[in-house]
Amino acid sequence: MPALPQNVRLKLPFLIAGFASFLFSVYLYFVQDEQMAGIFVGLWVPSIHSLGTLLVCSVDTPAPVKQTENVPS
Repeated sequence: MPALPQNVRLKLPFLIAGFASFLFSVYLYFVQDEQMAGIFVGLWVPSIHSLGTLLVCSVDTPAPVKQTENVPS
């Protein structure tokens, strides 16, 4: 089995944690009949993925500045 690329290895823990949070929220909501707890845990999914994006993405290069044309009046 070939090794995973570096960028996939960095993202994998956040994807697994988000998916586990989703499964846990479904379990709480439907199996345990804890609707509020299921909704609360379900809100963790975008938070985990946002944290992963914040930590994995590099900010070494600044965003390009948009040039505007000078139109004589």
